[in-house]
Amino acid sequence: MVVLLGVVLALTVAGCGAVVWAARGGPRWVRVVATATLVAGELVRRSGKSSKRSIEE
Repeated sequence: MVVLLGVVLALTVAGCGAVVWAARGGPRWVRVVATATLVAGELVRRSGKSSKRSIEE
């Protein structure tokens, strides 16, 4: 379990780094990774909202 959390943390940090690098005009693959990171973050954020709604209702 600790290894899995470590991998998730490493991917999160790498994704954030890619977003910053892409904002400064990095190569194409960095922009692709940054876009994937932002989309994944948005999906996680939306799933949190839907679970909160189902608890409140």
